[in-house]
Amino acid sequence: MLEQPIYVATVIILLLAVGEVISILSKAWIPSLLIIFVGYLVLIWTGVLPADLIPNSAFAAVGSLLVAAVITHMGTLIPISQLRSQYKAILIALFGIVLGAGLILLVVSPILGYATAVAGAGPVTGGILAYIITAERLTELGLNHLVVIPALVLGVQSLIGMPLANILLRKYAVKLRDGGQLQPTSASDSIASSADGGTDRVSAAGARTALATHLQARPATTTAKKIQLLPERFQEPTIILMLLLASGSLATLLGSITGVNYGIWALAIGIIGHVLGIFPPKAMQRANAFGLAMATVIVVVLASMSSVTWNDMLQAFWPVLLILGVGGIGIIGGGWIASKIFKWDPLKGIPVALTAMFGFPGDYILCQEISRSVGRTADEQKAIFDELITPMLVGGFTTVTTASIVVASILVQTI
Repeated sequence: MLEQPIYVATVIILLLAVGEVISILSKAWIPSLLIIFVGYLVLIWTGVLPADLIPNSAFAAVGSLLVAAVITHMGTLIPISQLRSQYKAILIALFGIVLGAGLILLVVSPILGYATAVAGAGPVTGGILAYIITAERLTELGLNHLVVIPALVLGVQSLIGMPLANILLRKYAVKLRDGGQLQPTSASDSIASSADGGTDRVSAAGARTALATHLQARPATTTAKKIQLLPERFQEPTIILMLLLASGSLATLLGSITGVNYGIWALAIGIIGHVLGIFPPKAMQRANAFGLAMATVIVVVLASMSSVTWNDMLQAFWPVLLILGVGGIGIIGGGWIASKIFKWDPLKGIPVALTAMFGFPGDYILCQEISRSVGRTADEQKAIFDELITPMLVGGFTTVTTASIVVASILVQTI
């Protein structure tokens, strides 16, 4: 029945779409990746899908080619002006993931082995790309039975991170409201309307649109980028896509020559290329390729899980809980310590560190829901949202988008 590639593609995208729909209906409290992973495993365990269908599909082949290009694209997501103004949020987020990964290695290694600890540490501090880097290395070393650990960590971690961040941010918002510290600002007027009385349901696409509006709401005094090596008239989708693929190829070559994981090279090329004006902001979106690229990257994740059995899942259950528990404690501890160092309220700083466990759009949705429920008036809702949104978004950029790739790339080389 599934001999035709179009049938295979339809089944794969249907699975991804179901995960996205459930995430939207649950306001991101049920992660789409968890639904996708569990749904895929059930389909292959029950024989509905052959275990070799996705690994041998054209989707998986395309995804493996695009991973380095997607990582390069991640380097173009970072708004440099936002990072300069939010350096404390960046450092707090970094403290959290470094202590979280370090605590996993320190506590889990003697109990479950170093390879198992590394398998979980990378994804705990980030997202899909950290998983792919980890899974590739495990497969290369013949440790396929460990692939289920980072997959489960990736799928389940937001179920822990989002409630914790919600509790702390909510307390912080109430503290601001009752302490008379709310100061509405004009920098995010364009996005505040979403928090003041928009729809009750927020999709990932809607959050991305609002995020783009927020990041573009810069003060009038912000100066334009001085360096623009690729003129605007040449920033066409085909040219941008070519540059991304060329950068991915260069990163792969540098990785094979230097021994430094290609993920670090791709991220560095993306950041430097963005600063120099070679890549426009959100390069892969500008190339009209991001949606399909991420779909194929998720397929790469599914392909790596095709050999996972029910027994593997059962055996990984307790290690995953231990890794998430230890990693979560480390992230919270790192966020608390850094908050004290930089004189931030830990109720604000710890959730910034916890963005490593859920990222975007969860960070945006939390800020929206909290401002809407805690604020008693439209002005209070706007002021709370303005206070929370930028550090939370920057925290997510720091952890999931960038630092997790570096952490995973370094750790997998030590196995």
